[in-house]
Parts: sequence; C-alpha cells; structure tokens
Amino acid sequence: MSRRISLALTLHNHQPVGNFGWVIAETYEKAYLPMLDALERHPGIRVALHYSGPLLAWLRAERPEFLERLSGLVGRGQVEIVGGGWYEPVLAALPERDRVGQLERMAEELAEQFGSRPRGAWLAERVWEPDLPTSLVSAGYRWTVLDDAHFRAAAIPEAALWGPYTTDDQGKVLTVFGTEQGLRYRIPFSDVDDVIGYLRDHATDAGDRLGTMGDDGEKFGGWPTTYEHCWGESAWVERFFSALDANADWLSTVTPSGWLQDHGPVGRVYLPTGSYAEMGEWALPAAESVEFAAAVHAATEAGRPEARWLRGAIWRNFQVKYREVNDLHKQMLRVSDLVEAMVPGPDRDRAVDDLYAGQSNDCYWHGLFGGIYLPDLRVSALHHLIAAEDRALLAGGGGDGSAAAALRSGQLIDLDLDGGAEALLVNDGEIVAIKVDEGGGIGRWDLRAVGHPLAAVMRRRPEAYHARLREHEAAAVSAAMGVAAGETDRPASIHDLVTTKQGELTRHLQYDRYERRSGLVRLLPPETTAGEIADGTATDLVPLVTAPWHLVAIGPAAVEMSFAAGPVTVAKTIRIGGGRLDPTLSIDVVLANVGSERLDALLGVEFAVMLLGGGHNPAAYHEVAGRRVSHDEGLVADGIERLNAGNEQLGIELETTLDEAATAWISPIESVSNSEGGFELVYQGSATVLVRPIRLRAGERAVFRVEQRVGVAAPSASGNEASSGS
Repeated sequence: MSRRISLALTLHNHQPVGNFGWVIAETYEKAYLPMLDALERHPGIRVALHYSGPLLAWLRAERPEFLERLSGLVGRGQVEIVGGGWYEPVLAALPERDRVGQLERMAEELAEQFGSRPRGAWLAERVWEPDLPTSLVSAGYRWTVLDDAHFRAAAIPEAALWGPYTTDDQGKVLTVFGTEQGLRYRIPFSDVDDVIGYLRDHATDAGDRLGTMGDDGEKFGGWPTTYEHCWGESAWVERFFSALDANADWLSTVTPSGWLQDHGPVGRVYLPTGSYAEMGEWALPAAESVEFAAAVHAATEAGRPEARWLRGAIWRNFQVKYREVNDLHKQMLRVSDLVEAMVPGPDRDRAVDDLYAGQSNDCYWHGLFGGIYLPDLRVSALHHLIAAEDRALLAGGGGDGSAAAALRSGQLIDLDLDGGAEALLVNDGEIVAIKVDEGGGIGRWDLRAVGHPLAAVMRRRPEAYHARLREHEAAAVSAAMGVAAGETDRPASIHDLVTTKQGELTRHLQYDRYERRSGLVRLLPPETTAGEIADGTATDLVPLVTAPWHLVAIGPAAVEMSFAAGPVTVAKTIRIGGGRLDPTLSIDVVLANVGSERLDALLGVEFAVMLLGGGHNPAAYHEVAGRRVSHDEGLVADGIERLNAGNEQLGIELETTLDEAATAWISPIESVSNSEGGFELVYQGSATVLVRPIRLRAGERAVFRVEQRVGVAAPSASGNEASSGS
C-alpha cells in the first residue's frame, strides 16, 4: 500500500466594515470569483471557506449569483462553510454576551443562506485566549483553526502538528486544527511540485496525517503581485488543483469536519494567549519591535531552540500602544452595556447591529497594513458605536437607566480605564470627553444626530516599518520592481515587499509629542512658525498640552480647569450647548503673568478635527475669508475672526468664531502608513491652531475665547442612520 496523506485547505475571506465598495469589487474579481471558478472546474477538490459577515452582506447585495453558485458547491459536499463572529470581531476583546451574540448571528445567517449551521469558526486574526472554548462551544461551534505559532508556544513539536487536538475550558471541549508552517509558507508562493513533494515527504503508510493550511483567501490574487501568479500566465492555482487531482490516489483533500467524522484527535493541548507570529511583533512598541524581529531572525537562522518561544506582545497590547485604540475599545464596552440594558424590540435590535458593526476588528490594531491608521474604517466603527449609543439613550437611557448613568453629563468618570477620571459632558446633540490629567484636551467629540466622531484624529507615531522605508529610499530601489532584491519570478512575500505610492515619503516622517486632542492651550515662543506646528517641531514654553490640569468645577454643561507653572497661570472653561442639530462647544482661556518679568509669547488654542477630507475630497473644505482649501492642504490666514470647515457628504459644517482677531494656522495631520499597495501618506485629520501675540507685564492677563457651532443635516427618520462617509 502506498503512503498516503490528507490536506485540509481553509480560506478566510473578509472585507472590513466601512471599506470602499470599489475595493471590495476589485478583490472579488481578483480573488473570490477566480477561486470559485477553479473549484467548479475541479469538483474533486474539497475545501473549507469562510466569508465574514460584511463580505457576505456585500455579496448578497452586489453579487447574488456568486452565493447561488457557492451554495451548489456546499450542497454537493465539496465546500464546507465556516462561521465565526458576524462582523469579524476579535472575540477576546468583547464581553461574553457579545462574543456569543456575534457567533450565533453568523451561524443563523449561514443556516439561512446555505441550509445548515456551521461547525467550524474562524477566529479573527487568530487571536486566541484560553477561555474562548466556552464562548465558541456555547454558540454551537466544534472546531477552529490556529497557527503553528500557537502550538509551538505550547511545546508541540512541528512533527506532531499533522492532525487536530482538543482543548477545553470550563468543561467545554473544542477541537483545534493547527496550520502547518511549511504548507502556509509554500501555498501559493512555492512551485507546485515543491508543495506536492513536501506533502509526499510527510505521508505515512497508515494515511493518518492531516496537513492543514488556513490562511487569507486574498493571498490568492488580492495581495500585491499575486493575481498574475495565481490566475495569470503562471496559473498557480490551476496547476495546483490539477496536481491534487492527479495525485488523488495518495493525496486526498478533505474539509475539517469531514476529517473529524473518521478520525480522532492527536492529543490534548492547552494553548497560551497569542496570535500568529507577526502579530506579537506588531503589538510591541516600535523600537522593541525592531529588536524583537532581529532576535527572532537571528535565532531562526542559527537554528537555536529559543526561536520557538519568542512571541512578542499579546494582541491586547495595542490598547497600550495606541491611545486611539484604547479609547475606541472602552467606548465599545460602554455602548455594549447600554444596549444590553435596552428593552427588547426593534430599536434594541438595530442598536445591537450597530454595536456589532462597531466591533469589527480591523481598526482595533495595526500591523503590516492599515488598521487604526485607516481613517474611513476608524470613523465607520465609531459611527456605528455612536449610533447604537444614541439609540439607547433616546429609547430611555438603557432600560431602567442604570447603564445610562455612565453617560450622565457633568460627572467625572474613568472612561479609558487608566485609573484617572475624565470629565464628561452630554446633551441632545453631542458627547464630549475631556482628559483633565493630560493637557485638559477633548479626546471625544461625538455628534449624536449623524453619528460622527469629530475627534477621531490619529497621532503621528514612529512605526517599525518606517526604518524599512528609510532603507528603501536611501538605497533608491525602484518601487516598480515589486519584488525583493535577489528574488526570481516568484512573488515576494507580503511581509518583505517594499513599494511606495509616492516619492520622498521620508520627509513626511513627522511625529507628535502629544496626543491629538482638541481645545489644547499652546504657549509658544514668539518666533514660532506655522511650519513648525505642522511638522511637530514647535516647542511650548509651558507643557500645557501634556501636563495634568487641576479640575476647578464641573457641571452639566461646563468644565473649569486651571494650570500653574513657572510665570503663568491659566484658567480654561469648556462649555457645551445648542440643540440636537446645532450643538455648540466653546473654549474660554484666561492666562495671567504671575512672574516678575514681561512675557512675550504666542497664545493659542488648538483643535484637531476629523471630517474625512483626505484625498483632496472636493466635498470637504476649510473656508477662511472667502477662500476654500481642501482638508489635506495647509493655510495661514491673519486677522481672522471667523472660519468654517465642513463636509457636504456628511452634512456637517463647523463654524468657528473668535472674541477678537487671531491668526489661523491650518495644516493636515498626515501619517506615513503601509498598505497593500505600498507606503503612502494618509490623512488623519486637520489641525487648526488659532494664535495671538501677547505681551504681558507682571500681573497682566490675556483672554482668548473660541466658540464652535456645528450644523448637521437633519437625520433620517430612524434618528441616527446618517452615513459615516466611508
């Protein structure tokens, strides 16, 4: 009898909530549709396919014929449909009720679409925590797929990773398949003969080995350089499927559930918290990430045993690395409590859907590409959370009102769970949160009627991949090559590929030394320029943007703070007002020279606002003295008492008025981020710094008052269904 082996391919297909329709359509044409065509041409090939909820919803609306064809493959047993969280959340980040809710929603949707509930679940980004079996099994799932890195961390040797294991939590037993590293790295990047030979080398007389390869379906045509390799002249997938057909006498393809019908587990395993190998690197601070990657590479190249235990940080560390991620996550938790307390009914059902959409994982972390740096995804998640929160409040404060107490205006509450309280102001039109102990700035400014987060601005930070960009530009390597130096016609790994969408990006590697909040007071040297503000090199005479402020008083509509250091004292009052469609926010600043010498400086108030104005969006504008510029343009205007900003697509206009004339420095906040198409400049919001020169003798004061009035288009009949603009 010849040696035999089985292969279980599990492909994960996902599109984020808030992604552009044209992006999804392009990926459909390059990856999803060609794979379906190939499976129909090769009816003997069995695979498991996962489509996340947002992608399934798009397919239903835009390509229903695709789902009809897919249902045919499911019906004849060629394809097993895999479930998971409906909106592709990282389950570990959610309350237990939302974990199970997302998992059950997906199971119900798939049962309606394909006629049966799924037995397997895909874990977003393969983020594993040891209590997940309880959630998965409670929702009716029996197996999932993780990476070899999870098993190495549990001391399972590579040679023992040719079959599934069981694990358990609180008596709930889950089967776990491990993606074999050699297969994941070879498919589809190595020669077909190499993949077949690798499987032949691991076959056994008993035929009791299963090779599992679970990875992104987009790598088969949707990733850079892979379309031509997989479906073009190279036709890798066609050649691979033909080779599987030709070797079917000893190499069988199976679905995970199909394998479990006839085979037991290899053994028991308890996996520590983790994800795939690269995630641990990305979750580290930038400098640590560089050092960690070098250490792993050196240990791996030398064949040292410690390479198997080097795991970096856990996924939750993104909440430490990025303040914006932590704020988003904690807002999601509060909204979940509000929605849970709502009275059952249509309003609650719609609020649950918005909550779940706001849990989509893509902007809760950042790795090789996108993530929290993608403004459309970030704003979309916040839009859905604001909509759910607003619906709960309008419905009566969340059932009996106990959950809504966390959103009572005029209170101090630890919103970001860092041990210090923030000031919270709420009215019918807006929700404002002020970080009193860090610059007294506004980190949350949500417009309730249209569900828009005005403060959803991203700080510019160093990233580990910036070093690769510097090396790339210094070496003047052509971005058009599309493959790493020394490669042949094989596509470069997505982790090694370096391309740029525009030139001289390193000059835009500018970093902020403070969090990008609004209502910050600046006391600057008189020679400070608008350019220094824009590139982040301006230095403050007093650390008003980072130091703690003292809370003087808080009421339902206003927060008063003070700051004293060196020769100055500063009083700042933030006040909200207006109605649901025309909320207002004002800042009053009083600075006193309490020193013995004259104070010459620039006194300023800084706002950082996100109105989705990147890419020279013609609907988004700044307007000063009759002049309009796009949000990713800079502008300097003197003697200004009024200025406007807005986005006509969002139906939002922001009018700013001053108590007396000042100079306006307006500049885009742009990060250099990596994307599937290469390094690019990404608009993260706009900074407006309003400044006046002051010359104060000892004992004199300066007063600065800024009022912001927001006009929003009337929302739809449901109360908060306006588009996020993404």
